[in-house]
Amino acid sequence: MQEVVKFIRSVFQTEEFIPLHEPRFWGNEKKYVADCIDSTFVSSVGKYVDRFEEMMALYTGAKYAVATVNGSAALHIALLMAGVKNNDEVITQPLTFVATANAIKYCNAHPVFIDVDKDTMGLSPVKLTDFLNEFAEVRSDGNCYNKLSGRIIRACVPMHTFGHPVKIDEIKQICDKFHLVLIEDAAESLGSKYKGQHTGTTGLLGILSFNGNKTITTGGGGMIITNDEALAKKAKHITTTGKIPHKWEYVHDMTAYNYRMPNLNAALGCAQLEMFDKFVEKKRELFNEYQVYFKNTEIQLFSEPQNAFSNYWLQSVLLKDRKERDSFLEFTNSNGVMTRPIWQLMNKSAMYSRSQCGPLENSLWFEDRVVNIPSSVRKI
Repeated sequence: MQEVVKFIRSVFQTEEFIPLHEPRFWGNEKKYVADCIDSTFVSSVGKYVDRFEEMMALYTGAKYAVATVNGSAALHIALLMAGVKNNDEVITQPLTFVATANAIKYCNAHPVFIDVDKDTMGLSPVKLTDFLNEFAEVRSDGNCYNKLSGRIIRACVPMHTFGHPVKIDEIKQICDKFHLVLIEDAAESLGSKYKGQHTGTTGLLGILSFNGNKTITTGGGGMIITNDEALAKKAKHITTTGKIPHKWEYVHDMTAYNYRMPNLNAALGCAQLEMFDKFVEKKRELFNEYQVYFKNTEIQLFSEPQNAFSNYWLQSVLLKDRKERDSFLEFTNSNGVMTRPIWQLMNKSAMYSRSQCGPLENSLWFEDRVVNIPSSVRKI
């Protein structure tokens, strides 16, 4: 472990504390933010919000993009746009950040947790098929019902873990067969592609996150992406308090949400996105350096799945077991190198402990072994 710490310090060329992932502001960030301040349009209206949405749609290949205050808000609205209602069920994976499950509960729906694949760390098409074949039936009303709970299974939300794409085309075919709406949690995977298609654009809706620890950041922020014009317009309306445009009147036609991204944040995002391709290039270079080092050790470095292009948001290593994982975490963090385990499985959280699950052997295997190591973009 001492040699690992020594190598990571050589990679980042410092004897100081090394964070897990910190943002880089090497482009027009200060210029655009200053311009935003000078304009006085620092809140939810301004040219940078529109520009950031246009840039993101162009970058991902989606027809429409709707900026939000954060990724959780984006997923909440995407679920509502997909028709998720009170007492519905939504299938997702247990190996995910808590925001994925929380957004389902915001809709008063119930998460159902299905296992991941070992080559993607994301939702397994095989395990999804097995679960649906056993528990699901499409009835005459066109809805998919869970034969165990009696509730409608409305949607499926795979998550592209740490930027590694899931087998989204297979998942899409399964969802279509069982009449499930596919929503992609692409919060961590801006720039990642599966079979040449950007993550978040295969499903009816996808979401992105620009939190401070993501590959690019707006401080806090998210984005809904879709190819459906009507859904995009509705998402924009519901995230902007349901206000009907008027020169001066305040007229709102629905109970909606104030999930708008401030112009100030969007200004930062525009500058960050201008640098993004270079960031990804550097992150992939970092992966290659780690790969050369770790291939001569007993520690395995997780790499992008077949047919995928990963942004390598976080670099992940696999330890032998939970004991070795914990020793690695203790040593690295005690020696000024920030590392973090993968998340506790969602079904182990108190609020989701009664959720229905399929067999979770792969998720449990990852939970015992995955550690994320320093992944920041180095100097360009």
